[in-house]
Amino acid sequence: MNHVRIRAAQPDERAVVEALLTEASQWLASRGIDQWQFPPHRDRIEKALEHGECFLVICNGEPVGTITVDDYADPEFWTDADDPDDALYVHRMAVSRAASGMDLGAIMLDWATKRASQQGKAWLRLDAWKTNPGLHSYYANHGFTLVRIVDLGHRRSGALFQRPT
Repeated sequence: MNHVRIRAAQPDERAVVEALLTEASQWLASRGIDQWQFPPHRDRIEKALEHGECFLVICNGEPVGTITVDDYADPEFWTDADDPDDALYVHRMAVSRAASGMDLGAIMLDWATKRASQQGKAWLRLDAWKTNPGLHSYYANHGFTLVRIVDLGHRRSGALFQRPT
């Protein structure tokens, strides 16, 4: 496999992160999947960059993926009964089409799980698009368990997954 490393994205790399997310949304649309069909959330990306929570996957010196990992438990999804402070959360994970087939998603999820464990967290969690069963299967095949689906009319996401660290 090519040399792959994950490092914190720098604030001046916002355009790189946005390009990866935009490419992913275009690819999803080409497959008839309505996930991420909006411009990237620049405010969320900038905040993650400022706090060192947005990361780039670098392969042979080129950015080919992005993932945000933080302790933000969306209160519309994760309740007090979930013990939201006992997890890290994955947001905005995307891989460039040029790097598809390298299983970078698994590498990023394993890296994030290790990061959560090192911070003493019991879980790595994420919320996925409710209407993307292929993505649900992907997470299940990578050790995640479906916790529940939260159906809010104003949110397309809401399939909640977690895996132990």
